[in-house]
Amino acid sequence: MAGHLTRRQALVASASALGYLHLAPAVSAKRVYRANEKLRVGGIGVGGKGSSDIDNAAALMEVTVLCDIDDKKNADKLKKWPNAKTFTDFRKLFDDKDVMKNVDAFTISTPDHSHALAAVLAMRAGKHVYVQKPLTHDVYEAHLLRAEAKKNKVCTQMGNQGTAANGLRRAAELLRAGELGDVTEIHVWTNRPIWPQAPDVTAEKPPKAGPVPAGIHWDEFLAVAPDREYGAGMHSFAWRGYWDYGTGAIGDMACHTANMAFMGLNLATVHPTKVSAEAGGVNTLSCPSHAHATIEFPKRDKMVPVTLHWYEGKKDGKKMLPSEELVKKATELSGKPLVNSGSILVGSKGIAYSPDDYGSNVFFSTGKKADGSTKPETMAINNKGDQGQKDEWVEAIKANKPELALSNFEYASQLTAAFLLGNVAIRTGKSFTFDGEKCAADIKEAAPYLRRTYRKGWDLIGYNA
Repeated sequence: MAGHLTRRQALVASASALGYLHLAPAVSAKRVYRANEKLRVGGIGVGGKGSSDIDNAAALMEVTVLCDIDDKKNADKLKKWPNAKTFTDFRKLFDDKDVMKNVDAFTISTPDHSHALAAVLAMRAGKHVYVQKPLTHDVYEAHLLRAEAKKNKVCTQMGNQGTAANGLRRAAELLRAGELGDVTEIHVWTNRPIWPQAPDVTAEKPPKAGPVPAGIHWDEFLAVAPDREYGAGMHSFAWRGYWDYGTGAIGDMACHTANMAFMGLNLATVHPTKVSAEAGGVNTLSCPSHAHATIEFPKRDKMVPVTLHWYEGKKDGKKMLPSEELVKKATELSGKPLVNSGSILVGSKGIAYSPDDYGSNVFFSTGKKADGSTKPETMAINNKGDQGQKDEWVEAIKANKPELALSNFEYASQLTAAFLLGNVAIRTGKSFTFDGEKCAADIKEAAPYLRRTYRKGWDLIGYNA
């Protein structure tokens, strides 16, 4: 019909009017880098975890651009790299042609809700990206980032530093080799939340509204999230407990604590099929007071179906944990009391217990052990934590081999999406089956939690693009 705009055309027209067109040619990803050539990197979100991310990247690359919603964070980093150009709004960064000609890659370490938009805009501009865990805020976004990385032929890495650990890699090898036989259960628990959320903060008990602190660009912090008055403390670490910005305990820690089991059992090769959850303190503003989410995975090649149990928070003052029987078996293996965060795998030949957040120290009831003193046999040796992840990412970029970065988006998107489905079950209060190919659940209530609607002016990704 003459004069009718498609949604895609309308989005482009809207973005153009705002000055945020984002149709830059994907040139960086096509470059061939010389062995000794120093790449150029920009940091989007350079406070908190973003501070060490850009510092680690700077050990390998030249920092040419900095972007943070906090003027002080930008100023602090500018002391290190005085020639870098600074921004508070990453949309304007991507519209600056001179900046985009002078950067090859980005670290993205904003709050969870902004990860996807910044990463997609970067990848569509041909820039390689390192994104902090969890990779995204929504399940759909995780699927989108996986597709965009492949489509734009960029090298990617998610920041879950346990992936670099020799112990985790060796444990994954042992699991793949059948050390535990048929693994049917995974149990993962955490010491989170360690920030305000239910029952202390809820939709009925929100933080008091107040003036935005000096130097904080609140609109840019909100980004894709709905308009809201500033609330005391919401922009700092506490954002993790608010649904609009964070993904709660499961989003914060599952990409770490369940990583070893996920990698060793090849769970990134499939989508979960059924998800359910029992939770308390569920409300529209903040994450729950406690939860037990159950995520079911189908068979993978010769591996049998497996059910993953996630535990967070406290119920009636008691920490959410696996059964007493499993806890007893785990502590007998390690000879020490149960840790605040860890995982247990149950197989036909025995169990494995990892008493840490990163799966880098694993006891097998079969007598095997994987830790910093063991070395992987089929995977690359790294064991350098955060810096090691940056090392592999840069190595992947220079070699044009995305697979060299073990937590690349082909893997990390599946890891992230699986646990974000747990949040969908928590928020809906219903169990559902999941169609991974369509990114759809069989209950209508799940739809807005699988994929949000972005705030006007920030809805720049496009639909079915």
